[in-house]
Amino acid sequence: MTTNTETPLVASQPGALSTTFVTSWKAPIAFGIFTVIALALAALAPRAGETIYRWSRETDVIQVPDLVVPVMTALWLVVIVLAVMTLYSVLLVRSERRVPLWLIVLFAIAFMFGFLTWAGAGADLPMIGLLYGSLSLAVPLIFGSLAGVIGERAGVVNIAIEGQLLAGAFTAAVVASITGNPWPGLVAAMVAGMLVGMVLAVFSIKYYVDQIIVGVVLNVLVIGLTSFFYSQVLAPNAATLNTPPRFERFAIPILGDIPIIGPVLFRHTIVVYIMYIAVALVYVGLFHTRWGLRLRAVGEHPQAADTVGINVNRTRFWNVTLAGAIAGLGGTFFTIGSGIAFNREMTAGAGFIALAAVIFGQWDPIKATLAALLFGFASNLQNTLSVIGSPVPSEFMLMLPYIVTIFAVAGFVGISRPPAADGKPYIKS
Repeated sequence: MTTNTETPLVASQPGALSTTFVTSWKAPIAFGIFTVIALALAALAPRAGETIYRWSRETDVIQVPDLVVPVMTALWLVVIVLAVMTLYSVLLVRSERRVPLWLIVLFAIAFMFGFLTWAGAGADLPMIGLLYGSLSLAVPLIFGSLAGVIGERAGVVNIAIEGQLLAGAFTAAVVASITGNPWPGLVAAMVAGMLVGMVLAVFSIKYYVDQIIVGVVLNVLVIGLTSFFYSQVLAPNAATLNTPPRFERFAIPILGDIPIIGPVLFRHTIVVYIMYIAVALVYVGLFHTRWGLRLRAVGEHPQAADTVGINVNRTRFWNVTLAGAIAGLGGTFFTIGSGIAFNREMTAGAGFIALAAVIFGQWDPIKATLAALLFGFASNLQNTLSVIGSPVPSEFMLMLPYIVTIFAVAGFVGISRPPAADGKPYIKS
């Protein structure tokens, strides 16, 4: 789903100046597809009974009443609402107006409500668990997307996010296992990610090697090295080298007791709380500090930045290195953040989904974070539906996060313009 774009085309005529708008039909088309899907569920696969949305756990201080929804009544109402919004989007495009973001958000919420109601017929949907798990799965994606935003805002395409996450996960597991403390593992993970970022920066900035190629090679290199050390070193010595302690979960006082929000946002490990701080710092730093102004300048117009005295390549180098450290920190979620031993290729493509979140979020840290949360929700949805015995095929649910990723990078969520100098090496004339 996407907003339509309006590209003004100025046509000069004798004595007159006219403006024509080229509109995009992606939003109405996407709306129509999902409306047809909802209609097919209601007409071809009806399910009797009720779906119970549970908003509290037994241990919560304040209990929120359950929401009981009649399945078919709700689904047909959703179909009608989706059809109305689809028709409205068509009228907007025909009148050469944008499809507003609020309409897209409402459409997505309505469709997801209808789908969850249909899939959970006759069962209880543990919404706290669904949302809590979605946030947890989004943690490495958010760190990775922040790394991508910083790198690409500086003008360097960071395809190596996958390798940085994996290097961070590996190093955190080994160092934490040796020391018996997760904190040294967290620091080591940042250093590992930083080193991968430095290699990317050196080859792409100093030697002008194609940034996409360097990133892909680094991913393959890190996968190969970690797989080799896992099989040759970690597996035979798992007791001493691959039994990482985990960060303990703890609730933030008062905030952790807020209904719904508290259990979802404020009962996590320190890695999640660091993520909150990182998102805020990157956003404020990027748009409200001198550092952010310089960073965006070398990514948008390096020649102009050079003219006013900014060292373009040095600025790019250190920011790509910083991005690597942030991605390495995200890699800790897979091991010391979850108390899981390292396994080969355990990031499972999270770096590429994080890169899609960067594009989805239009190179903005807040929007990229929201995109990562969407991907985390899509990933956790398969777990929840399998637990409640949903009729949705497990194979489809496994594909869901990647389907969402494809829709995102294909432009169904809006047209994204990358920084003007993104991916272009700067050669000082």
